[in-house]
Amino acid sequence: MLDAVSLDQLRTFIAAVDEGSFSAAGRKLRRAQSVVSHTLANLEGQIDVQLFDRSGRYPRLTEQGTALLAQARLVVSGMDGFKSTARAIAEGLEPELSVVVDVMYPMASLTDAVGAFRKAFPHTPLRLYVEALGAVLQPVLAQQCRLGISGSMPSVPEVMDAEKLLDVPMVTVTSPSHPLAARKGVLRSRDLKAHVQLVLTDRTSLTDGMTFDVFSPQTWHLADLGAKHAFLRAGFGWGHMPLEMVQHDLDTGHLVRLQIEQFQPHTPPISMFAVYRKDTPPGPAGQWFLRRLKGGEAASLPAR
Repeated sequence: MLDAVSLDQLRTFIAAVDEGSFSAAGRKLRRAQSVVSHTLANLEGQIDVQLFDRSGRYPRLTEQGTALLAQARLVVSGMDGFKSTARAIAEGLEPELSVVVDVMYPMASLTDAVGAFRKAFPHTPLRLYVEALGAVLQPVLAQQCRLGISGSMPSVPEVMDAEKLLDVPMVTVTSPSHPLAARKGVLRSRDLKAHVQLVLTDRTSLTDGMTFDVFSPQTWHLADLGAKHAFLRAGFGWGHMPLEMVQHDLDTGHLVRLQIEQFQPHTPPISMFAVYRKDTPPGPAGQWFLRRLKGGEAASLPAR
């Protein structure tokens, strides 16, 4: 008889608990109290468990009923999610959205977009990866991610399209204890070559033979922007960083700006682009996510 348990019975069970009485549950479900009572009695008979103690004025959950209530909620919620996802897919919405984001992308903008996306698309799983340089393009090329947010790359492969999102302000910095911090004015190439430059490394072969604003033969290659930040603060070298990430350090004196002759009057920004394969462009959820990323541009909620 357990196989005959229906979603309607479980919804009625949950309504009776939430509303506090069979009559209130009937009003919520637009059914007569007798229909609610009959539905719940049938459910109890099918599972051979008494869900309610009916000895008082109002029905009270039994211990067994309490134990089964959470499971009933999970089943109903799961089915609601199943139907919502199926409806969305039928209407053209992606079953999930996988995004790989450049480590240089402003975290405040990214967290805003992710939080808003989860509210707007509660039944569309979002899979997020943070990478650097070619490691952003590679999973998009391999169709492991539908969408990439890429900076620093001078070009994208022919099979991909790109659209501009925003510019990330950059700054060249070092620790106040570093020898370069004591130099006044604009630093020349010979000054920079005498000291270690901290740079991000690419874990793919997509940037082989390319250099990205590397001006010293002495380099430490780091796969993590957080490690680069920590090493800069420790005075292990000099390097370029997103201004947003080091603004507090500059304000408090833990880092200082460097003026270098290659970047005058200031360190150029990094342009961020949304990249995706031409044969698999972003669907409605991906397009919504991109609109949210574009400079805080408001994205309207999807129709339901």
